[in-house]
Amino acid sequence: MGDAASTGSLSGRTALVTGASSGLGVDFARELARRGCRLVLVARREELLKKLQGELQEQHGVTAVATTLDLGDPDAPQMLYDALKAQSVAVDILVNNAGFGLYGLELDIPWEKTRQMLMLDIVALTHLTKLFARDMVRRGFGRMLQVASIGAYQPSPTYAAYSAAKSYVRSFSQALTYELRDTGVTSTVISPGITATEFLQVSGQKPTAYQRFMMMSSAEVARIGIKAMLKGRYSVVPGWLNWLTALTTMLAPDRVNAAAAYRLMKN
Repeated sequence: MGDAASTGSLSGRTALVTGASSGLGVDFARELARRGCRLVLVARREELLKKLQGELQEQHGVTAVATTLDLGDPDAPQMLYDALKAQSVAVDILVNNAGFGLYGLELDIPWEKTRQMLMLDIVALTHLTKLFARDMVRRGFGRMLQVASIGAYQPSPTYAAYSAAKSYVRSFSQALTYELRDTGVTSTVISPGITATEFLQVSGQKPTAYQRFMMMSSAEVARIGIKAMLKGRYSVVPGWLNWLTALTTMLAPDRVNAAAAYRLMKN
């Protein structure tokens, strides 16, 4: 991995962080900027992006570019790639963080909302990975961080489509890293548990006692994720309680996991 592995410095590298207007996206960007990385920040909310851009430039002295874009639009990943290519911006690090969840019984959630979630959580993530990873392979260096969820390890009633989408992200990332062996490019999947972000507010769920007990700070999860990515790890579950939960679900039957998830998530 060169100097990034030995010193933690990313000076001279450029990272693209999606979903960078709040939560984990902000903290991923801060962690990368702290290591001297140039940033391309992408999200829908321009005001919040501009605020983060100014913070990173002032506090860390790095170049940060804010790009307002809805990656749920089918054409958005290609538009973003083409725009950066035209500006001769070579992305060395891709943090596929953009995404959201939907809480509720699956048949009660309008199809349009589920479609929007799947377009962002699966389709955009896959498209961005294919676009930027090809260039990484040609240059012989690249690091990708794919944001899944602890829900990727089990069927999760009331988060049925979201959990399934994150299972896709986990499997996709791990298979991709094997395909990329010996290229200098890796894809690390991070599967956080409940994190102090806007996730619950956006999904429409009130925090349960279990979620309040298990909640980790966004900054801590981001630090763990960036560290694992720079080491080229296949997968990381932040927090020992979350790791234990993931391990337990892999050993238990899916029917038991589904029932347990429903009880823990029910408002």
